[in-house]
Amino acid sequence: KKLKLLSLTEQRELEKKEIKRKADKEIEEKKRLEEESLKKEDKVVKQEKEYDARKRKQENLEKDHKTASNRKAKELKKKFKTSRKLRSINLSDIQTEIGAGTSKHPPVKKPKQQEKVHQSVKTKVKGILAQMDTKSKKKSHKKFKVKEEDEVLESVEKPTLQVAEFSNVEELGKIFEVTSSDVIQICIELGILVTKNQRVDWAMIELLAEHFGFIAEKITDVGEDLFDLEKSEDDLKNATPRAPIVTVMGHVDHGKTSLLDYIRETKVAEGESGGITQHIGAYKVEYNDRQMTFLDTPGHEAFTAMRARGAQVTDIVILVVAADDAVMPQTIEAISHTKAAGVPMVVAINKMDKPGADPEKVRRSLSEHEVLTESWGGKVQDIEISAKTGDGIDNLMESLLLETDVLELKSNKDCNARGTVVDSRLDKGLGPVGTILIQKGTLKVGDPFLCGDFPGKVRAITNEHGIRLKEAGPSDAVQIQGYVQVPQAADLFAVLDDEKELKRISGERQRIRREIEHKKMAFSLDQMSSLIKEGTMKTLPLIIKGDVDGSVEALSESLEKVKTEEVGIKVIHKSVGMVTESDVLLAEASKAVIIGFHVQVRSNARLQANQAGVDIRTYNVIYQAVEELTLALEGLLEPDQVESSLGKAEVLTQFKVPKIGFIAGCKVVDGLIIRNGKARVTREGELLAEGLINSLKRHKDDAKEVKEGLECGIGIDGVKKFQEGDIIEVYEIREVKRKLVLS
Repeated sequence: KKLKLLSLTEQRELEKKEIKRKADKEIEEKKRLEEESLKKEDKVVKQEKEYDARKRKQENLEKDHKTASNRKAKELKKKFKTSRKLRSINLSDIQTEIGAGTSKHPPVKKPKQQEKVHQSVKTKVKGILAQMDTKSKKKSHKKFKVKEEDEVLESVEKPTLQVAEFSNVEELGKIFEVTSSDVIQICIELGILVTKNQRVDWAMIELLAEHFGFIAEKITDVGEDLFDLEKSEDDLKNATPRAPIVTVMGHVDHGKTSLLDYIRETKVAEGESGGITQHIGAYKVEYNDRQMTFLDTPGHEAFTAMRARGAQVTDIVILVVAADDAVMPQTIEAISHTKAAGVPMVVAINKMDKPGADPEKVRRSLSEHEVLTESWGGKVQDIEISAKTGDGIDNLMESLLLETDVLELKSNKDCNARGTVVDSRLDKGLGPVGTILIQKGTLKVGDPFLCGDFPGKVRAITNEHGIRLKEAGPSDAVQIQGYVQVPQAADLFAVLDDEKELKRISGERQRIRREIEHKKMAFSLDQMSSLIKEGTMKTLPLIIKGDVDGSVEALSESLEKVKTEEVGIKVIHKSVGMVTESDVLLAEASKAVIIGFHVQVRSNARLQANQAGVDIRTYNVIYQAVEELTLALEGLLEPDQVESSLGKAEVLTQFKVPKIGFIAGCKVVDGLIIRNGKARVTREGELLAEGLINSLKRHKDDAKEVKEGLECGIGIDGVKKFQEGDIIEVYEIREVKRKLVLS
């Protein structure tokens, strides 16, 4: 290639262009540098701002942390600082600092350090000064006040805590405001190994409470006050008359149901039109503009169980006796139940329309069982009736109203409902259903309630005609839906306002019930004998069941002869036949022992007795029963202790034996000295010491016993020195049975 030669003008133009291009380049570079420097400056400013913000944030956090820690420190100081330390503040200095003092204490300028007093101290001081009138009160008064406060603090008694029995270690820790490990540690020190969830008995709870500076008070039965039927001041103030509750009892086929059916058909409170009559075991009847509630008892289970639970459900008992049949076993049982419950009785002599009716025979047989009717000079009303024709029913109703007037039945209906379960069942469509007899208060739909140990809510209230009600008052027998599970007859029923409290109480009751079931002790014959020995029980109640009437009478007569001035046997019920469930219920209610003579015990009755803790004893020979019960009354478990002297020895000298101590050289003057026997040392007729003989030697050989006239060496526990002439008496304590004299 050939190079092109440029002319001078062309070269100069080219140079100009080059210079211009360079100048432009330099300007651009300069601009770029300026922009970069500006950007950097912005970045630095931004970073500085961020740094400042971070610093401020950090300072704020530190400040917050300091105030929080100060607050915690204040709280801790407040918690652990004793009142005495508070009082040790020099008030005169503070007064001079604030300038509230008198001329004796002129205000003095303090250094700056003194001004930075701890915030908590400042506030406490302000509080103290606010309570004091600094001008009028002198220093000596303040001191006196402090002393008084100290004395008050020292004389404060231990606080009382409500503790449930069988609480676990964790719960106790929360109650005593300590950790569960602290409680476990104390238990281990007391020699009992426990875990966090282990339940502790009452004796242990009392020891733990005492250790942690409390007095434990047992919660006897959680929520038991809810079922209390005792009349309060409000109840007495708001009491209104209520209908009587009448229970019909008697032997099978004597006409209980017929009598009830006749009364219901003619005098039912509400018509049955539109409603289906349901058998709920209780009916409301109206007579002469007055209402009555009749309770039907098929068998006596509910009635006895109610009495066992202390619920006086019934006000009057109608005892139905057939005129052609007189008093029968179940009639006698009904009489026993009524007497035990302490309820007034009206005798209805039924079947008077029958040809063979003999009312005098009925009255005679009733008098044999301590039921004297008015026509025989007694207090029990007797009315001759016929449930078939209706004769005498009006007289019966009048006599019931008369008994009611005498009783003056009243109850408060303006309170939460309380009542008792009369009957219960599991319905296919409705679930658990129970018939409640309301004793006080008004029950409404939607009320939360506690029945036994389980909670519930009233979903529906129905009367005996199947008609739904919105509410029910005292003496009403109504059917209720809304139970968690089927209630038992005689379970108590109470309405609560607070559902949370209801759940807590029911949970606690169920837990305590489970614990009691585990530790349930049977009220057996052995326990009764110890109660008799202690003097807390004067009579031993018995229920006698036999195979024939003659043997039952013979056994009851033999047993009733076994008595002394202080103790005796009381036969509360006797009859012929097997031991049944109703006998067990009566025994549970009366805390009695069942004696079976030549009879068997039903398997159901045995099972029920085990659950209820009732003692059933069966015998084949009369004298065995008499002998065992005599032993029970004699207090076989704790016989009398009688002391008898074995021998005496006179001390002639004393000598010291290595590893044993002082030994008395004696001569046996009376009886026998035995090794390991109980001995007492007397000097001039005064008792010096008592102890066991730990060493007995004759001629340096150990001896088991030393007879009268021989010499021996005697060592006694706890006796250091003997003197010549001391008398060592050896004795033993024998146990002697208390004897009963048959009258």
